[in-house]
Amino acid sequence: MERSAVFGGLQPNYLLYPSRFSTSLPFSDHRTRLPNFSHPPSLCLKLQKQVSSCCSAVSPFKRGATFSETQSETCELADIDWDDLGFAYVPTDYMYSMKCTKGGNFSKGELQRFGNIELSPSAGVLNYGQGLFEGLKAYRREDGNLLLFRPEENAMRMIMGAERMCMPSPTVEQFVDAVKATVLANKRWVPPPGKGSLYIRPLLMGSGAVLGLAPAPEYTFLIYVSPVGNYFKEGVAPIHLIVEHELHRATPGGTGGVKTIGNYAAVLKAQSAAKARGFSDVLYLDCVQKKYLEEVSSCNIFVVKGNNISTPAIKGTILPGITRKSIIDVARSQGFQVEERLVTVDELLDADEVFCTGTAVVVSPVGSITYKGKRVSYGEEGFSGVSEQLYSVLTKLQMGLIEDKMNWTVELS
Repeated sequence: MERSAVFGGLQPNYLLYPSRFSTSLPFSDHRTRLPNFSHPPSLCLKLQKQVSSCCSAVSPFKRGATFSETQSETCELADIDWDDLGFAYVPTDYMYSMKCTKGGNFSKGELQRFGNIELSPSAGVLNYGQGLFEGLKAYRREDGNLLLFRPEENAMRMIMGAERMCMPSPTVEQFVDAVKATVLANKRWVPPPGKGSLYIRPLLMGSGAVLGLAPAPEYTFLIYVSPVGNYFKEGVAPIHLIVEHELHRATPGGTGGVKTIGNYAAVLKAQSAAKARGFSDVLYLDCVQKKYLEEVSSCNIFVVKGNNISTPAIKGTILPGITRKSIIDVARSQGFQVEERLVTVDELLDADEVFCTGTAVVVSPVGSITYKGKRVSYGEEGFSGVSEQLYSVLTKLQMGLIEDKMNWTVELS
């Protein structure tokens, strides 16, 4: 049902990279025929036995078939090592693009073959950093169907960020429909159950040319995807953080509370220095008192003491993470007392357990914190305790392994 809705308007010229399949297209018009290639096409791995019943034993391309018919008749997986996925860029087949002018509305989005884009050297995003991005994931269920996790939350967060950055934004419906279309077009890149997920990266940027400091005259909404495994090299093993007390991620009144691209470039210096010293990442403090926790470079922080879980309140300098929001609800449903408030470094160092949350990391236990030369450990032997409990519930929801009483997942078949 979802497939027919999102692929109905796809035109024949939006085709998979030819070198990955056949040297001819599924359409009879000789003008669309591609040249021969000297290298044999890549093979595809068949989906595991539990989902093989939904697959057809035909080539991914059938002469005279439409794109939607082709998609419905194949469930083949891309030819990559699914057991060796990290969190790194892997080119896929399609991306989604939609444009609008300043003061206008987005419309007429389309799927295109994945590839480089063309931008003016004077584009607003290149000169003045007028850009936002989002991150969400798709998972493959045991029956072969795909699940999205709370895509409407990402859409609403992009709308909020666009308002702060003086940009128009797709509606929630446009955003979610575009995500569905992009995922289904790249279905063969969604890892088998338990092997990872398909990371979805929506971008919103000032693509129009502008010389003086001003909002760009044109905007582009773009989505690309990549199969991923664990974000940290430690996997689900505990990570090790250092508290940064000189450099800061965000300031009151700034853009720390929205997912603008400049927020991430600002953490690279401290993060690079920390990794060079053997740490996994950096935990930032507020820039005024320099004693209250804010967040890690790309994820939110939680502190556990007894049955109480505390996390820094959202007050303009901290990104309102969707995984953060979900973990708070899951924790409360599991009987924990959760507080969103100011959390001091002293509380952090006295905690029973510490963990991070984010789309990329999901839930990551913290094995140690180093602050001004002092190192405090929190059960470095493995994934256990509160973080493991919450991780288990959340990932089972995301992968469709337990009943979704929260109504958070969107199924694509």
